[in-house]
Amino acid sequence: MNTKTIALPAAALLTLALAGCGTPAQSAPAAHGSHAIPVPSAPSTAGAAFNAQDVMFAQMMIPHHEQAVEMSEIVLAKPGLDGRVSSLAQRIKGAQAPEIATLRGWLDGWNQPSAMPGDAGHAMDGMLSAEDLGKLRAADARQASRLFLSQMIAHHEGAVAMAQTEKAGGSYREALAMAGSIVDSQTQEIGSMKSLLSQL
Repeated sequence: MNTKTIALPAAALLTLALAGCGTPAQSAPAAHGSHAIPVPSAPSTAGAAFNAQDVMFAQMMIPHHEQAVEMSEIVLAKPGLDGRVSSLAQRIKGAQAPEIATLRGWLDGWNQPSAMPGDAGHAMDGMLSAEDLGKLRAADARQASRLFLSQMIAHHEGAVAMAQTEKAGGSYREALAMAGSIVDSQTQEIGSMKSLLSQL
């Protein structure tokens, strides 16, 4: 595996997330922990409070999920792909694509930008470089199966770490529920992928 990741400290990522959070014209700031972030004057769809950690979780998880969907689409286009890998890629794509829409909906409801400033959203554990994605595209079905599993294991491990951070510091009920689901489902998939990788 040649997955290249850049791990930024959580505090640095939180600072970057907050740097892009402008206060809406009709919003009043509310303190959550040690950070003050804007709270929309109109209630969100769930009518629940959110904090800076919830914003960062959503902003980071969107590009993370988008890349997982992209990886799945790349490998699913390979003729002669192992059926077990195909099934896994379809499950990942089917689960994460709807979550992207949900995450964007939360950020819209909170009057927060959907992306972190600059390239911060891509500097996360498990994210693949353009070179890594190129290798996946260039590989034949057999090579791509092993490469996809290796890359996705690291990608899932990054998502689990992000979700655990959200569980520890978030306050938005639905975000906490999604984080818990990510920890459970992707931890299980990591085990399945490691087992499958050993068989290929």
